[in-house]
Amino acid sequence: MQKNTYQEAIENSNIVSKTDIDGIITFVNDEFCKISGYSKEELLGKNHNIVRHPDIPCEHFKNLWDIIKNKKQTYKSTVKNLTKDGRSVYLNTTITPILDENGQIKEFIAIRYDVTKEVELKKDLEKKDKELKLLNKTLEMRVQEQTKQLKELNQTLEQRVKTEIEKNKQKQKILFWQSRMASLGQMLANIAHQWRQPLTELNLALFNLKKSAKKTDIEEIEKYYKESTEIIKNMSQTIDDFSNFFNPNKEKEKFNLKEAIDESLNITKKLIQKENITVKKEYEELEVFGVSNELSQVIINFLQNSAHAFKTKDIKNKVIFINIKKVKIENLIYAQVIYKDNALGVNENILDKIFEPYFTTKHQSNGTGLGLFMSKMIIEKSLNGTIFAQNNLNGLEFIINIPL
Repeated sequence: MQKNTYQEAIENSNIVSKTDIDGIITFVNDEFCKISGYSKEELLGKNHNIVRHPDIPCEHFKNLWDIIKNKKQTYKSTVKNLTKDGRSVYLNTTITPILDENGQIKEFIAIRYDVTKEVELKKDLEKKDKELKLLNKTLEMRVQEQTKQLKELNQTLEQRVKTEIEKNKQKQKILFWQSRMASLGQMLANIAHQWRQPLTELNLALFNLKKSAKKTDIEEIEKYYKESTEIIKNMSQTIDDFSNFFNPNKEKEKFNLKEAIDESLNITKKLIQKENITVKKEYEELEVFGVSNELSQVIINFLQNSAHAFKTKDIKNKVIFINIKKVKIENLIYAQVIYKDNALGVNENILDKIFEPYFTTKHQSNGTGLGLFMSKMIIEKSLNGTIFAQNNLNGLEFIINIPL
């Protein structure tokens, strides 16, 4: 009775099959039929290669047979199989030779469980990682080129202005890269966003400079010239800031939490100003171990989500609160970062899903849903911390605990 209980438990929770010494199927359980798409009648008496995937090289199966038949050892691996309807499935597989009283193999038993979702998610993440590395590499090259152009422009601007005053016959034109930046994704969109306001200010300054030149007002000309050069200097610094911020080669080290969070606020200051968001801060001076710009990316993601929620829910008095403090949890000391807004929070029914990959409350054109999933991975994997979300009285609250 006890053996039957064990056998039933294994068969009900795993994918089980048996073959004779030549690989002919002698038994399959219901789970095997369910995952393969074949009935028992279609499987029994057939060679086990009926579910073999054509992608798997023959050397793999030669090695398998050498282990289980010649060496009489257990074989363990993740195996790619082909179902009856042509789907690919991945199964964690353990094949064990069963010996008789003389030590001879009488049959093989294979126990498997389905890991298809895990394998496909891993492949998808690896693909996203390659795309992100390529994007970072492309971004760095573009930023270097634009920084070079800005430096050249800064060096030659004075001569250009003098030439325009002398000629006084044509309009001053300065062209900046904008439209192509959007195609590089959110990173370059941030740079473009940072540049729009100074471009408007520069255009106005040059217009005033032209008017002053017509009146030959030297003081006004000098005033607007200085404004123009200062704006260009700030724009050049913006490129340097983003180049440093998105540098993929930073090593883990101790860094100041306050500085990392303020860096994210500085990167998104134009967004904060444009959306008229008030940011309230309470900081303790604490250091943690990791890569500072990764934590900054998490905070930037929170800020962008809050800005979207404020706009979607038509919040008038927009407030974000960020707190850094030291806490004790189960006799261990942590640096705790609390981020919360007053954007009315999210539905309690979906609160436990917001960290899942590809889950998003936004329209498809506004996000992939990877933001909070990647934020959670950064906190857990890169900073060895924890993160969870909860609704507060007025909005959504994120609590991050990083060990000290």
